[in-house]
Amino acid sequence: MDIEKIVLIQPAHQGRIWGKAAGSPYTLMRLASMVPQDIPVEIWDENLGPLNYTRLNARTLVGISSMTLTIDRAREIATQARARGSHVVVGGVHATLLPDQVAAWADTVVVGEAYRTWLQIIRDYADEKIQPRYVDLEWAPLGSLAPISDRVIQQVNEHRNYWTPSLEITRGCPRNCTFCTAVRVSGRVMRYRPVEQIVEEIERRRIKRFFLTDDNFGLNFRLKPDYIESVFRALERLPLHSWTTQTELVIAEFPDLLDLARRARLDKFFIGFESINPENRFDLGGKTKGQVADIKRIVRTIHAHGLNVVGLFVFGFDHDTVQVFEKTWEFIRETEFDGVSVTVLTPFPGTPQREALIQQGRLLPNVPWSHYDTAHVIFRPALMTVEQLREGYDWLCRQVYSPRAIVTRGVRALGRYPLTQARAKAFSSFSTDVGYRNAYALRHR
Repeated sequence: MDIEKIVLIQPAHQGRIWGKAAGSPYTLMRLASMVPQDIPVEIWDENLGPLNYTRLNARTLVGISSMTLTIDRAREIATQARARGSHVVVGGVHATLLPDQVAAWADTVVVGEAYRTWLQIIRDYADEKIQPRYVDLEWAPLGSLAPISDRVIQQVNEHRNYWTPSLEITRGCPRNCTFCTAVRVSGRVMRYRPVEQIVEEIERRRIKRFFLTDDNFGLNFRLKPDYIESVFRALERLPLHSWTTQTELVIAEFPDLLDLARRARLDKFFIGFESINPENRFDLGGKTKGQVADIKRIVRTIHAHGLNVVGLFVFGFDHDTVQVFEKTWEFIRETEFDGVSVTVLTPFPGTPQREALIQQGRLLPNVPWSHYDTAHVIFRPALMTVEQLREGYDWLCRQVYSPRAIVTRGVRALGRYPLTQARAKAFSSFSTDVGYRNAYALRHR
């Protein structure tokens, strides 16, 4: 079959926020860059606007990448595309975790990262022998991936369409938190991109700030310090404004790397404290073993190196009671975080957390996948009622994301930089909390 074009689609979640979508479709940009140059490829991000199904036909190969919370919308898109005669391939986190479910309405399901299977899918479609399922769970080396192509960079136009470009440096996480899908989707072995490849991509995309999509970049301070040092020294030479990444408390043990991080314009660390209740440590995969006093000391250490900390907290673990919300709010204020994420424990498909809740009969019935957004309660907690978890979470969000709290944290974060950097750092000092406030607001739509 002569392929007219390939269309890669990202289902809408938040839509536009003040004229732009939140983050660029990095996975689709990578897959689009693998498409042979003689085949036209387009990326359709529904967050930017409605999709034009009239441009699809029987010679169009459609690929959809979806998370769990957008999988119902992905099914609707697939139905429309198939009605136009297009062959629909569905991949992403949800398809990897629940491929049989997705196979009920997709022509082809992709399990895993697709970097080893995507070109084969294209060839098989052209030869009219495409298969119903392709599996890639071998975790391809990141250095072997095709660079993001110039035609994709021009088409996506990140500067015009997105608030924060995405970037990847490492992938995988050796932790095994019971509620996390990362290890089930990206593997437990850390993989690394060549430093020169990272620099080349940043320069060609002309990005000045970015969010690192890595599952646990900071753990490499301990696992691969020489590599992290080489990354920081390379980024220090670039005209970056700021960038952010996910990590854990271990980074405080490496003061020299923290200094290099600041010089590389790393702006803030997103640290998954998850819970201040030490009895929940089993569910946290060994990440957070310190007491509250130790955590406060570590955050002060990171602040002393001129870096900001965004605290990530999850509620609804089996040892949480109604007192956890007020205690966490007190802890947040005393620790002087520069941004805060508060979410409800969400038992995603494929996780031990979900399997345990199913066995205990604690999942709420008839909950749509769109509520798997970490802001809805979709199970019965152990030591409080469903309504108490909802009300406690809502109360905490009103405290954390009040305009006064956001301004206080933003001004404090901005104050960690010299006046000469104030303009470059102004956006990042407030954008995290504003983004989390908007995400929480989606629950009430």
